[in-house]
Amino acid sequence: MKKIGLFFTFIFCLQLQAQTFIKYNPVPNIVGAINLGVETSIGKKTTFSFDILTSPWDYQGKPRKFIFFVPEVRYHFQEKYKGFYAGGHVAYVQYNSQKWNYDYLPNYYQKGFGYIIGATAGYQLPIAKKWNLDFFIGGGWQEGYYKGYDGETGERIDGATNWNISGDWYLYRGGVMVSYKI
Repeated sequence: MKKIGLFFTFIFCLQLQAQTFIKYNPVPNIVGAINLGVETSIGKKTTFSFDILTSPWDYQGKPRKFIFFVPEVRYHFQEKYKGFYAGGHVAYVQYNSQKWNYDYLPNYYQKGFGYIIGATAGYQLPIAKKWNLDFFIGGGWQEGYYKGYDGETGERIDGATNWNISGDWYLYRGGVMVSYKI
């Protein structure tokens, strides 16, 4: 009986592995970030994608550290891994970064985390037997919780007792994932 269970587990794993892609997006490298992911089949026209986008270092002497975790369910309109798709996700971000408009306050930065509810639209193009290109763009609502600091003194600069809270609609992901079927 154990051999039969082991056999079916092995067959299931082979089937799952045959429908899984590992992915790399070179576009964020332009600003010093790294974007890796995996996408696997969960239904006839649905897949589950999990991406990590990170910048683990400072940029031009200013804090620009962040990490996004983006689990997403995708619906493929034609067939999986081919053609147009739409996806929905709930993501998490953690950051230690200076706001884009803080050039006049060069030592100030924010440290915090946020939750994101968003959507992605994309197109997957097979280019070889095991290779795909995944063109995508995504955005949504981000709710951030952060504290502002002075980089020289380490003191809070925002006057808040606990967390500052802000929310915005914006585009926060996009690029071309180079995908390889494992």
